[in-house]
Amino acid sequence: MVEAADPEQVRAALRGIEAGVAADRLTEALGVPLPILRPRVTASAVGHLVKAGLLIYLGGDTQFPVVHPDQVAALCRRRDLPALLDQHVPLGPDQAAVRLGVRRSDFDQVVRLGWLAPIGSVDIDYKHHGGVTTVPLYDAQEVALLEVVRPCVDWRAVRTARAGRRSPLAALDPSPGWQRVLLAEVARIARVGRAAVACWRRRHPDFPTPVAGTDVHPQFDRRAVVAWLLAHDKIGVPTGPTIAALVLAGAKGASHRFRLDDPWLSLADDAAGEDTLSGWSTDAEADALAALTAGEFGASLRRLTAPGTGPLAVPGQVRVIERFRSGSGGLRLTLAWPAGLRGTAASGPAGGVVRHGIAYAGPGEGCVCARHDCGGVVPVSRCAEHGDTVGPVMEWHPGGGVRCIDLSRGGRRPRGHVE
Repeated sequence: MVEAADPEQVRAALRGIEAGVAADRLTEALGVPLPILRPRVTASAVGHLVKAGLLIYLGGDTQFPVVHPDQVAALCRRRDLPALLDQHVPLGPDQAAVRLGVRRSDFDQVVRLGWLAPIGSVDIDYKHHGGVTTVPLYDAQEVALLEVVRPCVDWRAVRTARAGRRSPLAALDPSPGWQRVLLAEVARIARVGRAAVACWRRRHPDFPTPVAGTDVHPQFDRRAVVAWLLAHDKIGVPTGPTIAALVLAGAKGASHRFRLDDPWLSLADDAAGEDTLSGWSTDAEADALAALTAGEFGASLRRLTAPGTGPLAVPGQVRVIERFRSGSGGLRLTLAWPAGLRGTAASGPAGGVVRHGIAYAGPGEGCVCARHDCGGVVPVSRCAEHGDTVGPVMEWHPGGGVRCIDLSRGGRRPRGHVE
């Protein structure tokens, strides 16, 4: 028996780690701090990863197995780890609520409306706290896709519902109609025009057939449509929240980096207005941001990288205007600054505050600059006045705009510009 044994398997078994330890390492691999919309990996999740063949069972309880640490480390290094967890690990109601970013009561409303159904269950023995309880399990991919396949729901309002408030979903009634979609809603799910969906229907013989409606306004089964869109790469499963990265400088000039999950950036149309940026934060980072922006002139935003816009910079007056604790326990932070100070950040991860000229407060008679989201200023490699010793080097957009050298020499300045 000794001669027949595989030495490598014996060594692997001796070096195995418990499922709880493996789960902690996988959770850490998802990010520190853990992103919002992503629950912690549990020990039972390790058992599901073993069933999926992503880890090898070395012993112990089949539901909470002992696994090889090197295999866990390799899984932690995989960039598609969030997608693998969604694909193979079902979620209980509390975990599903975290994955969706809502309160447990809001998730119960989702189930009541028939948008999700359990795919299984597990018995949990709470011993001194009520004995054995059967907990339903939900497909993590379906939970993650809920925001995509239900675009008519204001998910931002659901996620920011205050504790004790009635769920925004409570006003909706369960109806078989929720399970059927018109071509227009298919287009909203796929974020394309209705004509594109009509073209897919003509070109692809496997496109779902209508289940109701008329020839002019056919209705399709929502689940069948979503499955088809996934199979043809028309939509993808969201693996986590979008992230805004900020580099702020306080009164003493030292740079500090922050992260906001699921950011919402609102840029004012009028330079006399105010820009706002909100997102989920940790308590520690929220405290650090509040302290940094608490001065008389606020903080300077050296670089903001957020979805939907180019890198921005703001030379001062950035401040925290709201700290909001949602009913699900998340902390949402809102920053604001005068829109007239907004400019384009210099290239590079550190960014830089506009120093030579800042965004115009409003076009005057002599201003021929086109209106740009960046405020009319762009980074350049060299300044005629300062060379490359001052960063970032900025100038107005070409086409008659004023360059920083003209401003410094006291030349005629178009009305509506400020230094």
